[in-house]
Amino acid sequence: MKDQKKMWSVFSLKHVLVVSLALNVGLIFRVLYEGEKNLSGFCLENKEAFMAEADAHVSKNTSLVTSTAATPTEVRDGVIDLGHGDPTMYERFWKRTGDKTTVVISGWQSISYFSDVGNICWFLEPEFANVVVRLHRLVGNAVTEDRHVVVGTGSSQLFLAVLYALSPPNASEPMDVVSAAPFYSSYPLMTDFLKSGLYKWAGDAHKYGEDRPYIELVTSPNNPDGLIRQAVVNRSEGILVHDLAYYWPQYAPISSPADQDIMLFTVSKTTGHAGSRIGWALVKDEDIAKKMTKFIELNTIGVSKDSQLRAAKILQAVADSYDNVGCNSEESETFFDYGYNVMKKRWKQLREAVNKSSLFSLPDFPLGTCTFSGRTFKSQPAFAWLKCEGEIEDCENFLQSHKVVSRGGKHFGDSTKYVRICTLSRDETFNLFIERLSTIKTRNSYTN
Repeated sequence: MKDQKKMWSVFSLKHVLVVSLALNVGLIFRVLYEGEKNLSGFCLENKEAFMAEADAHVSKNTSLVTSTAATPTEVRDGVIDLGHGDPTMYERFWKRTGDKTTVVISGWQSISYFSDVGNICWFLEPEFANVVVRLHRLVGNAVTEDRHVVVGTGSSQLFLAVLYALSPPNASEPMDVVSAAPFYSSYPLMTDFLKSGLYKWAGDAHKYGEDRPYIELVTSPNNPDGLIRQAVVNRSEGILVHDLAYYWPQYAPISSPADQDIMLFTVSKTTGHAGSRIGWALVKDEDIAKKMTKFIELNTIGVSKDSQLRAAKILQAVADSYDNVGCNSEESETFFDYGYNVMKKRWKQLREAVNKSSLFSLPDFPLGTCTFSGRTFKSQPAFAWLKCEGEIEDCENFLQSHKVVSRGGKHFGDSTKYVRICTLSRDETFNLFIERLSTIKTRNSYTN
């Protein structure tokens, strides 16, 4: 009896497994049979649909890169955003250069942390350093002799590196950092962001009265108002840092080479390549250059070689174009000529729009002769320092009511009657702004 039960149990289990297998196999064959007529068609149709969708996606993404149309970051739902200094104006020029600025980097390149171990700034690519010196000598906007080149991830990192390098490590109190208002809005934010014990923001240089060591930031041409600046405090305990991001011939006449101890520059405002995140400093004192390098080493273990090589290629193209001036070619307009012409046109449009009503005003600039181009012209800054006249006290809110985003004067240590407007947007965005500004002739839509 026990043997029969055992046999029956095994027999039943075998049958269950066989039946289960048969059902699954049958189900598979049924699916195959019923889908035989249209299965291959289904796959083909879906493949074609998928490829069409992929092509459309690629085309759409490509248009974001190559189109001169305003992106959603500049115009969205009718709102024109000119609150940031995004230099998309230069896209049109760089498209015309074709492959001249294309950089191909093989997989084996840029692997090491090190670029030039014999240099104080050991992560500085020699190719980038050489073209920086070449470009400054070409334009004549900065002295490069007896200077150390320190590369950074944009001039923002170099700014922090300078503060670190200039602040005594064992001081009883943080080093004061000042700049004359209106000052670059990010200065106080970056200075105090980490609440460092080495340095602290001490405000407007015009109001600074402390009798102790300080760092004064001199931005010239100034962001936001475009004026040429000199140091304000002028005391023996002070150390000057010159931010010369906009001292290029498309923005202002180059009067003479800047000859300062610490000078900061950035690719973003020189050529418009803000996304590459590359800046450089020209530093006279070797110890300061070493300390700045040490900060960047501890902060990011150097600076992207890929970005440096791309920036070098771009700056090389700018410099090379002046070797071919006068040659018959389709690319007869050099980079700085292009920038100058666009900025000249935009400032003419802007002043005409402002003059159509008594609601706004702009700063005036003195005439100057540019030693680089030979032109005599007034500055045409990367930002417009627009003032709302009369009873309008909050210019930022007033423009916001007309769907124009700007950055209010309070961020720059100045009155709320002022706003900063970026003039480096794409043509479509800037023209739309000019059109809208021209229609604002009363303060009726303003709500405080």
